[in-house]
Amino acid sequence: MRKLALLLGSLVVVASASAKEVVPAPVVVEEAPVQIIEKEVIVYRDKEEGFRPNGTISLKHKYYGQIEEMDNEHDELPYNYGRTEINSVVNMTENQKLELRARTYNEYNQKDSKENSGKNTTELRVRYYYDHGTLGDSKVNMTSHVEYIHGHKDEQKSHYELQFDFADYMFNNDYLKTTTFALAPRYGYDWKSNDSNYDNRLGLVLYTNTKLPLGFNLELNFYAQQHFYGQDKEWGLDKEKDDRNFTVDMELYLTNSVNLYANEKHAVDFVFDSGYDAYSWSENNNVYRAGEDDVEYKLYARPGIQYTYNVTPTLSTFVLLEAEYANFKYANENSSRDFRWQPLATVGLSTSF
Repeated sequence: MRKLALLLGSLVVVASASAKEVVPAPVVVEEAPVQIIEKEVIVYRDKEEGFRPNGTISLKHKYYGQIEEMDNEHDELPYNYGRTEINSVVNMTENQKLELRARTYNEYNQKDSKENSGKNTTELRVRYYYDHGTLGDSKVNMTSHVEYIHGHKDEQKSHYELQFDFADYMFNNDYLKTTTFALAPRYGYDWKSNDSNYDNRLGLVLYTNTKLPLGFNLELNFYAQQHFYGQDKEWGLDKEKDDRNFTVDMELYLTNSVNLYANEKHAVDFVFDSGYDAYSWSENNNVYRAGEDDVEYKLYARPGIQYTYNVTPTLSTFVLLEAEYANFKYANENSSRDFRWQPLATVGLSTSF
């Protein structure tokens, strides 16, 4: 009994001692604040290419041979001469285009030769186009066109016209495709010197172009113009005077090009060009070598073979051999005859930028 009491007393003492032990406080570890460092990231992207001016430049020389059974002494027809031509087309902006053409004619014969007389003259043509876009919500495209010509006889011509192209409303199928059908009111002014010898022109022009089967292309244009002259003009054999005249001119060109051989560098093509250049009617009669008439025209056919060598993707040279069959001597309708052949040869180069 006594041992049991001692044991219980010992347990009480141990329990009291345990109750007095100090429990250590938990250690709080302070974490450093997280710092977020932002760095600028530069992303390089390909710059979108905008419009860049582009175009073509060509240089060529054309030789005009002797017309079959005709000469200058008896027929007053020039031949055996050359024509050097520089032609440039520049797309200045997305809706502006400039065309420049300069032609120089060079006579190959002696100047004092009556039998072989060619040409020695220069002419310049400048054309400017501005695309106004479509007319309202329609599909009719509007284009302003300005032209200036300094002719080989020192005459100067100019005109402005506003073209309305209805091509998207024209009939098209798998065989015929109308690419141009434009009506254009026009005002023109022609002169040769600073005096009253001028020509004011008011007119309406129709331009058409149609793609035909088998690679043919048909261009048909009409020019109806009322002329107001600064001086009276003499008309017909009777030399009647009038300071006004109404004219209608028609241009018709049927062309084709068929490739005969081609690889990466070389190409041989058969080319064909024919039509009326031009067919002209005048309210007042004009005087021709065979009399007076109110209609004149040049009807021609010009087949040829062209060889092209592609020097680089942007530079090419060519040689073109042609033979033209036309009414060179008699142009008025009532006397049109004596169709003859004339050989033609052209060499040139063309580059794009």
